[in-house]
Amino acid sequence: MKKHHGFIYIATTLDTKSAEIFYVSDLIKKAGLTVRTVDLTTQPTQLEKNAANQIAGSVWFDNDDAEAIELKPAVALTMFGVTTPCVQELTAKLEDEYDCLVFHATGSGGKAMEKLIDSNLLHSVLDITTTEVCDYLFGGVLACDEDRFGAIARTKTPCVLSCGALDMVNFGRPATVPEQYRDRNFYHHNSQVTLMRTTLEENRQMGRWIAEKLNRCEGEIRFIVPTAGFSALDIEGAPFWDPAADQAFIDSLSENLMTTEKRKLVLSPYHVNSVEFCDQVIQLHQEILNK
Repeated sequence: MKKHHGFIYIATTLDTKSAEIFYVSDLIKKAGLTVRTVDLTTQPTQLEKNAANQIAGSVWFDNDDAEAIELKPAVALTMFGVTTPCVQELTAKLEDEYDCLVFHATGSGGKAMEKLIDSNLLHSVLDITTTEVCDYLFGGVLACDEDRFGAIARTKTPCVLSCGALDMVNFGRPATVPEQYRDRNFYHHNSQVTLMRTTLEENRQMGRWIAEKLNRCEGEIRFIVPTAGFSALDIEGAPFWDPAADQAFIDSLSENLMTTEKRKLVLSPYHVNSVEFCDQVIQLHQEILNK
């Protein structure tokens, strides 16, 4: 039997600070409604029994079948609802050869992915949906943090990136949108989700911010821009179609990204959700792995 360390933390509080540690790791936190003040060698409570059973149930035992399993190299992909067709197409093209791990780009999703990158558990990354940057810079509810893309820089993990869903900032109900944004272009996804179109100036800021982050990366990096639109809402006839805003991002990224033999910018004539764009991403992925 292989030895595994299981950790379950029983606490009477579910505070925000500890949540920052637990929600991007494989640690488990259980809420205990009572405090145990007696000798811990006495009869365990039902809560403690349940916690112990959870650890026991998660232990992996060696067997002949497990030894025979040949694990595929893991590839991480980031996805949002408006980039789902792209990521589904990429996964379909890769899944025979790779274990495709899809992360929902909701702030915590990006952080969980970068936790795996820092742990050297990923073969490569297709960071197609970088929308968390919008929310971080402009006050949305699905934000990354200052360290977005930091894991790629630290580990030199091969990575293909794009600007999926950089056309939107996420808020909750319409009443929760900050006052300074009330006159902006909105798309009401449902009663609880309000999307705001990013402006020319915001796209310039994002291009500069992302370029500065990627300039620290010394591994194989390709940033591919789908110039025909960044999301399902950013296409001719759709609510967020704004070629000038997209071009502002492209210009800013081009001006600030220091390209090298390992760090390249690729402009694609296709939409992010097109099969042609996905084919280009696959080609770039193969290119960075062959280096």
